[in-house]
Amino acid sequence: MYHPRFPLRSPPVIGSLHHGASTSKTTIFTTTGQSLRKRPAIFLDRDGTLNLEVDYLRCPEDVSIIPGAAKAIARLNAMKIPVIVITNQSGIGRGVFGWKEYQSVAKKIEELLANDGAHIDDVYVCPFHENAENEYRHKDHPDRKPNPGMLFKAAEKHHIDTKRSWMIGDKEIDLEAGRSAGCRTALVLTGYGNTANPELADIVANNIEQAIEQILSNWPA
Repeated sequence: MYHPRFPLRSPPVIGSLHHGASTSKTTIFTTTGQSLRKRPAIFLDRDGTLNLEVDYLRCPEDVSIIPGAAKAIARLNAMKIPVIVITNQSGIGRGVFGWKEYQSVAKKIEELLANDGAHIDDVYVCPFHENAENEYRHKDHPDRKPNPGMLFKAAEKHHIDTKRSWMIGDKEIDLEAGRSAGCRTALVLTGYGNTANPELADIVANNIEQAIEQILSNWPA
C-alpha cells in the first residue's frame, strides 16, 4: 500500500502513516510527544461534522469547513484538549479514490483550520467496507464505525480516558461508536444530523461550535 506523509498541524509536524495491529490496516496519522497521564479528549467525525458533507469527498476544491468549527477547535487547542478525528472512508476501499486523493483533502482541511489557528492532533481513517475491494473487504471490521476500534486505538496511543471524553458526529454510527468506547456523545444537526435519533446522544447541537460550547460549560466533568 502507498504510505503517504503530510504535515498535521501548523507549524508543520510531520506524521507518518502507520497500520494498526497486524489484524488491522486502519490508517493512523500520528504525532509524537504525548503525555503519559490519562486525560479526556474530543473525538470528531469528519464529513458532515468538521467539513460540509460531500459524497465521496476527494477533491481539495470541494472542501468547506463548517462555519465556527475552526474557532471551536482552536479553543480546544488552547486548553490543551486533544482533538482526534475518527473517520470512515469507504471510498478508498471501494476504489472510488485513493490515498493520494485522501491526502490532498486532508491537507486542505489542515490548511483551512490553520488559517484560524486550529489544528487536529491525530486522525484515524478506516477504509474497510463489506463491499470494498481486495484487502479492504471486510463484513464488519472492528475499526469501522459504529464499531469503536479506532477510538480504542486512539485512547491507547494517546493515553485517553474515554469515560471523560466526548464523541461528536452527525450520524448514529458516530454516536454508537462513542458510546461503545465509553464516551459521552454529541449529535450535530449538520450533515446527516437531522436523520439521526437524538435519543442516542447526550446532547444535541446545531453544529460543532455549539456542541463544543456545551461540552466546555461543564469541563472536565
